[in-house]
Amino acid sequence: MSICVKKYGGTSVGSIERIEAVAERIINESTPGVAPVVVVSAMAGETNRLVGLSDSVFKGYRGAAYDMVIATGEQVSTGLLSMALEKRGRKSRPYLAHQLGILTTSTSSKARIQKINTDAILRDISEGIIPVIAGFQGVDEKNNITTLGRGGSDTSAVAVAVALKTKECEIYTDVTGVFTADPRLVKKARKIKRLCFEEMMEMASLGSKVLHIRSVEIAAKFKTNIHVRSTFEFSDGTWIVDEGEIMELENPVVTSVTHESLTTVFKLNALPKGPKVLAQVFNELAKESIVVDVISQHEEQSSQRLAFSVPVDDVTKTNEVLRKIFPNIPAEIMEDISKLSIVGVGMRNHPGVAAKFFDILGKIGVPLHLVTTSEIKVSAIIDKKHLEEAANAVHTAFGLDAREQA
Repeated sequence: MSICVKKYGGTSVGSIERIEAVAERIINESTPGVAPVVVVSAMAGETNRLVGLSDSVFKGYRGAAYDMVIATGEQVSTGLLSMALEKRGRKSRPYLAHQLGILTTSTSSKARIQKINTDAILRDISEGIIPVIAGFQGVDEKNNITTLGRGGSDTSAVAVAVALKTKECEIYTDVTGVFTADPRLVKKARKIKRLCFEEMMEMASLGSKVLHIRSVEIAAKFKTNIHVRSTFEFSDGTWIVDEGEIMELENPVVTSVTHESLTTVFKLNALPKGPKVLAQVFNELAKESIVVDVISQHEEQSSQRLAFSVPVDDVTKTNEVLRKIFPNIPAEIMEDISKLSIVGVGMRNHPGVAAKFFDILGKIGVPLHLVTTSEIKVSAIIDKKHLEEAANAVHTAFGLDAREQA
């Protein structure tokens, strides 16, 4: 018997009516010889509520107790969906991470999956039982409850699919697939039929909220395709696959315009010269699991300047790290800024893409604070007030508007 792992996000299980609809869909789409294994997120808005409760007691605290609190949202949706399946005559068994054996590292709120015990899942499948698994959570070697970071249920689902040696994983969400830009920001954005893992990883790291970046990293490593689909429609969505499965003609130079509406830049002036200082900064940030994105460094006659961007959620912790290292050098913090990026594997073999990107921003008068590039991306840190105009201009200039693809 083959196995199909299906993950349903927070909006998919956001109410009792939607949970009932998901149960109905799982049963209606069941086919002989294919066993469903379901992974669920917390109901929409529930994790935010739990984070708010935690912050009301101890703002900024991120420890074992924090993970214990915010992991409870998935317990509710897992139990309710399992009940809804039972009501429809299908045997189902709900699992929390510690019951199943999802072993993770101990980093609070950003744990990484190390191993998944599939014995219980395989036993259920052999007995005709549908396992419903709480996403987002795990347990470390000391039996502490851990969580994987916002969006981590995607990673739970892909990791389960890999552990079960399946070839693909279905991710159900409130959008019909992955788009050339966020349709809420760029009205002419269109759905992409297929993306390669590398492009999707860049998009996720640059602000796209469709998939958790670590889910794509795991899928790429083990060659497990991801199908991003709508819970509320029955059409195909977007396939995330190995680059070798995409024909050259399918690859435009730029695949998407991606943004992160809020980011934060730290600037440090008059630092001591030399790479050892930079190593110290980024090693200390790494110890706190803070992901640094855009970095700019400039040496002067007797010192150096450093600027880098971090996610908004990591601002407090970043400030603490910098004060510890440089107690006498205050950091300048730039807020109300956004990151705008273009992504595409076709950029590898097409010169002038970065020049065109900067030319577009220059023509509409958008100042640039920081820039960074790689083989398949170009990113710029800009003022948030320019984000919508800039995203739409870039999207149009690179021929991504839906009407141009008709």
